[in-house]
Amino acid sequence: MQIIRHSEQTLKTALISKNPVLVSQYEKLDAGEQRLMNEAFQPASDLFGPITLHSPSDWITSHPEAPQDFEQFFSDPYRKTPSPDKRSIYIQAIGDILKFLKKKKPEDAFCIVGITMIDLYPRDSWNFVFGQASLTDGVGIFSFARYGSDFYSMRYEGKVKKLKKTSSSDYSIFNNYYIPEITSVLLLRSCKTLTHEIGHIFGLRHCQWLACLMQGSNHLEEADRRPLNLCPICLRKLQCAVGFSIVERYKALVRWIDDESSGTPGATPEHSREGNGNLPKPVEAFKEWKEWIIKCLAVLQK
Repeated sequence: MQIIRHSEQTLKTALISKNPVLVSQYEKLDAGEQRLMNEAFQPASDLFGPITLHSPSDWITSHPEAPQDFEQFFSDPYRKTPSPDKRSIYIQAIGDILKFLKKKKPEDAFCIVGITMIDLYPRDSWNFVFGQASLTDGVGIFSFARYGSDFYSMRYEGKVKKLKKTSSSDYSIFNNYYIPEITSVLLLRSCKTLTHEIGHIFGLRHCQWLACLMQGSNHLEEADRRPLNLCPICLRKLQCAVGFSIVERYKALVRWIDDESSGTPGATPEHSREGNGNLPKPVEAFKEWKEWIIKCLAVLQK
């Protein structure tokens, strides 16, 4: 295992910047927010740890790219931000990919994200991707396909049994597609991918600073190691893009986990097709993340 450990000064510069305007902007943040974000460059922090690489197939090794610090994020001329008339995020169940989404994007949408049970292959040279997003068009797509517990087993029911060629405008092949059992692990994995792709649409590139939701992932094991939370550097980017109180955001996340979580059974594929909008929400796999949020709130409200 390889640990990517940056110096305290490198992380501090990545978070705060040396640009006087951005330093002044940081100093105007709430004292609790600064205290939490400063954990980024505290060597003994138990909230934000270094990135670990476990194999040559991990994302950073397989897909070399330049890191993005806060100053680069802030200065990116192609970065889009929400506006009063474009501030909604739409989630659309579909079969085809980004061009279809771009055509379907509502006028008031900041972005639209498609979800599918079809495995995604953006190009022949890639094995697969969990998701993909266009930063400039405000569209993204992610797949549940590999998140079901039986995807890699011989009994997986979502395999194509007979090759079928259709026109680019024919989506009937996606009708009644296989839906796996909805478990807390599937929900956790899906939340990670969905929020990661939306992060890209807000202008956040892959994180190479600390263990973070915005790390790239090249396989399921690596995706599972990636935390659901943003590191302080990426958290500052998102706060800059959207504008929110970190305390209120974290309290809302705890409420989301607690809401309807007690005694909720896992949904079955049969239940999932009911389409009544009242699916049960299994959150057992979110327990560790909830404990982490509570630790962060203690720092924020100290």
